[in-house]
Amino acid sequence: MERIKQKYRAFERFFEKITSYGSFLLGNSIIFFIAVILITFWILHRNYNAVIATNLIGDIIQAVTFLSLFIIQKTFNHFSASLQIKLNELILSHDQASNAIVNIEKKSEHEIIELQKEYEDLENILKEEEEKEEEEEKNDA
Repeated sequence: MERIKQKYRAFERFFEKITSYGSFLLGNSIIFFIAVILITFWILHRNYNAVIATNLIGDIIQAVTFLSLFIIQKTFNHFSASLQIKLNELILSHDQASNAIVNIEKKSEHEIIELQKEYEDLENILKEEEEKEEEEEKNDA
């Protein structure tokens, strides 16, 4: 059973690397430029003699949708990176913060889930302490 878990984690890390690389490629300006060239070539070299206007409109909509994928990914990559930098700055500026989450974007999904469970446990402990303090205040009054 442990061997299966290890293989699953290895596959998960491999898949995360592929998706990270794919995300980087789709958000790359050069790839967007190549996509524009390919779509322009595709539109200009089609046989439009037998194509009706609705097919042309459909092709243009598909091309715009395809290019939108690259634009959205580029925007997301930029936003994600800037947000991560801001979060790292906030974490590092706080003395009691855990440095374990500074580079959380480089951790695997399994490691992130484990950290999430730890923080949920901490949250439950804090809630219990607050409830005890409230009960003590009520009893003192």
